[in-house]
Amino acid sequence: MPDPSSEERLADFSADSRLILLTGMAGAIGVVSAFVALALVRLIGLFTNLFYFHRSGSTLVSPAGHQLGLWAVAIPVAGGLIIGLMARFGSEKIRGHGIPEALEAILIGRSRMSLKVAILKPLSSAISIGTGGPFGAEGPIIMTGGAFGSLFGQAFHLSDVERKTLLVAGAAGGMAAVFGTPVAAALLAVELLLFEWKPQSFIPVACACAVAGVLRVPLLGAGPIFPFPGHAVPGWTGLLAALVVGLAAGFGSGLLTWLVYGCEDLFQRLPIHWMWWPLIGGAVVGVGGLFYPKALGVGYDTIQDLLTGGLAGPVVLGLMLTKAVIWSVALGSGTSGGVLAPLLIMGGALGALEAPWLHGGDVGLWAMVSMGAMMGGTMRSPFTAIVFMLELTHDVQALPGLFVACIAADAVTVLLMKRSILTEKVARRGTHVVREYTVSPLHALRVGEVMESNVPTVPPGLPVATLFRQVANFDLVLGARHAWPIVDEAGRLVGIITRGDLIRSLERLDAEHETVLEAGSSSLVVTYPDEILERATSRMLERGIGRLPVVSREDPRSLVGYLGRTQVMSAWHLAARQERSREPGWLTNQLGAFKGRTEQTSAEEDTRPRGPL
Repeated sequence: MPDPSSEERLADFSADSRLILLTGMAGAIGVVSAFVALALVRLIGLFTNLFYFHRSGSTLVSPAGHQLGLWAVAIPVAGGLIIGLMARFGSEKIRGHGIPEALEAILIGRSRMSLKVAILKPLSSAISIGTGGPFGAEGPIIMTGGAFGSLFGQAFHLSDVERKTLLVAGAAGGMAAVFGTPVAAALLAVELLLFEWKPQSFIPVACACAVAGVLRVPLLGAGPIFPFPGHAVPGWTGLLAALVVGLAAGFGSGLLTWLVYGCEDLFQRLPIHWMWWPLIGGAVVGVGGLFYPKALGVGYDTIQDLLTGGLAGPVVLGLMLTKAVIWSVALGSGTSGGVLAPLLIMGGALGALEAPWLHGGDVGLWAMVSMGAMMGGTMRSPFTAIVFMLELTHDVQALPGLFVACIAADAVTVLLMKRSILTEKVARRGTHVVREYTVSPLHALRVGEVMESNVPTVPPGLPVATLFRQVANFDLVLGARHAWPIVDEAGRLVGIITRGDLIRSLERLDAEHETVLEAGSSSLVVTYPDEILERATSRMLERGIGRLPVVSREDPRSLVGYLGRTQVMSAWHLAARQERSREPGWLTNQLGAFKGRTEQTSAEEDTRPRGPL
């Protein structure tokens, strides 16, 4: 029987003392993630200097300043060839922009990632970006940090859910260290990676982000990456302008998602092995870089120019279109790289183009707002996008406009597209992702709210043959059931008999005078009316039974109800009905009454006698 004190253990959250252990582990992973982020940034700088400037150095530089002329086209091609070979003979999991692969490991891989991926992913991404690939570093660091978090978790005796927490801690910690955005990284974990909102997982992840954010200062520098002078969104007209920016970014997000997967579909039709696809993507990147060199690489300098208003006019339009094309083609080819920095560039360019027609005409302000909206709409993580832009720029005054724009962009993409750019790839591999985090009715309802109260019972001395005849004759009381509680003359619960028990009894040769108590079970597994439905359901599954007698907590032999599979499913039906069922309000009632009076008046006028014409 359940522990009578189970009611006392009910709480808002299910966290227990293992939270302390997980938080300590996550803190250690945060340290590792910070150094992994440092290694990735230095590798990108090393390969950029090596390929474009033929020098040794690990400082992060833009490829746009190269003096190679037409030879620059060959560099992304060479990078694509290297990536293809690494994926073909190393690990295919290094292909793509990182976040879908992390999602896949969480959803179907039991949060287990290999050491090979942890080594090859940052190396391949650094080569891809260092040879001009128009990608960001956040996807690779999420995948790499997640791999190290997973490997750390695999060293200890943990559950799949606890290992998932450490994987996400590594992923979010890496993002916090690369961009100096610990709060946004923790929010990204909630909105995209954890698939839940529980202190047992969120607190360790937040700890990893905080530790990685602190270590970023001595490793990569202090302060925001893109310091931005404060620009307040002016009044309600500014908020309306932010709404327009958000709507435009939402449609742009949908177009970019369609473009990326359209390119991927085109590559799928090529009659060559996928190993060669990144080479073709690299050729497109190289040609695009000839016209707009600022479209190459991570583009942090380009983001800074957009935020300060240093780019405007036709140059911005060309940059946006070139970045969109080469990024979509390269990503569709299956090379290695992230999506976040390119979204900031394309969103910022869109905002800069819109600025002259918006209130105030501040290019930097609307570029910033559009960056957040493009990120929030494309990734469908609006709160992450809002906080990310605030942490990148420290421009808190833009918060109202950012909020309006990001929510508007998210609303557009949710209504236009079934999936985001991140979940579409996972769905194409056969895994459906649900990103609506709701409380299960099994956790919210108690047994007494769904149980059957008026339960038909049978006496312990009833012959099995008699019960069988009643069931066989479709008795209205007993016939349509799968189990019957056995209650003695004093009304005390003494056992339960199921249809299976009934059939097994009739198959025995000596069962002619057997009673239901002898055929059934007197070793009872019960539940209580005030018990959470999830615990009762778990008990049914653990014991392999389909029903539980519901008894009084004060008197475990006093039957008060019955919980079966039908009652459990009714909990889900109730939740669905509450979401879909609509009732008329006072305004609709008044409008309906007015419409009824109008129609009645019209009908009366139609039936009045007409005079001669």
